[in-house]
Amino acid sequence: MFTGIIETTGEITKVEKEGSNFHFSVQSSLSGELKIDQSVAHNGVCLTVVQVKDGIHVVTAIDETLQKTNLSHWGIGTVVNIERCMVANGRFDGHVVQGHVDQIGTVTQVQEQDGSWLFDFEYDPSLGNVTVEKGSICVNGTSLTCFNSEEASFRVAIIPYTYEHTCFHQLKAGDKVNLEFDIIGKYVKRLLGK
Repeated sequence: MFTGIIETTGEITKVEKEGSNFHFSVQSSLSGELKIDQSVAHNGVCLTVVQVKDGIHVVTAIDETLQKTNLSHWGIGTVVNIERCMVANGRFDGHVVQGHVDQIGTVTQVQEQDGSWLFDFEYDPSLGNVTVEKGSICVNGTSLTCFNSEEASFRVAIIPYTYEHTCFHQLKAGDKVNLEFDIIGKYVKRLLGK
């Protein structure tokens, strides 16, 4: 389980294809501390560390993950948000994040607001996901509060710290992002739909 509070960013240094799987080599300030078999969220996708060497860790994505996330868009130089799983005795600063991406969304607009930024996103509502006004959303692994919540779109406001310390400063209109919708909202929607 994760909280959506990004610890650092990492850069993709190598991409290797093996069958239908992709192996991503990631260099980050945390890479040397990671252990093989550890679960780590990369842009909100829970991936298992399969190798650690010389300040670089390697994770593997299977075809199912590649189809449902933006990992197929990653290349050498891509910067990704990184969060290790939550420790049981730690503070719960974000919201409940599983690292299970629900779908890909698209950045539709970025507006600078004299010290903060507004990001608008669209997503496919036919997949059954919903947002609620002032509810939680996880965008590329970052726990955020959404507003202007519509059937297929929402907006988030980004403070300077988050903008600078995550991959948000690189996002532009048209970019694809990983979306994990609030787990409570998903269960409520499913129960009401029966």
